[in-house]
Amino acid sequence: MAHRRFVLLGIAGVIAIVVGLTVTSLGENLTYYLYPTEAVSQRADFPDGERFRLAGTVVSGTMTEAGNEVTFDVTDGGATIAVVLTEAAPDLLGEDVPVLLEGAWSGDEFFADDVLIRHDENYVTPEQGGAYPAA
Repeated sequence: MAHRRFVLLGIAGVIAIVVGLTVTSLGENLTYYLYPTEAVSQRADFPDGERFRLAGTVVSGTMTEAGNEVTFDVTDGGATIAVVLTEAAPDLLGEDVPVLLEGAWSGDEFFADDVLIRHDENYVTPEQGGAYPAA
């Protein structure tokens, strides 16, 4: 009976260690997902350089390209944030397009090094210039 108790305690100890390591590593690697209104109101929680994700829609008339950087504003209808995209912009990035950016604050600007274009599950093949030649 003592041997069985020793084995069960050993198994419980291993499980506790695995759970502890998992929770610790998750906490260190979380990237928060915020809309502009939330990002502005929680600005103190995310100091310059602390990474998070910013979701919103590109504001019309704000996109400019200078070398490898693209600057534009992102909004959720409540707040607007100036964004500097330091990586190559995807082809679908444009005005009034919903985006998900990953980066960090630097002053009053959000410096992003990764961007995803948000869209629904309905894909429509472009009429011209798409991946397939016109028939």
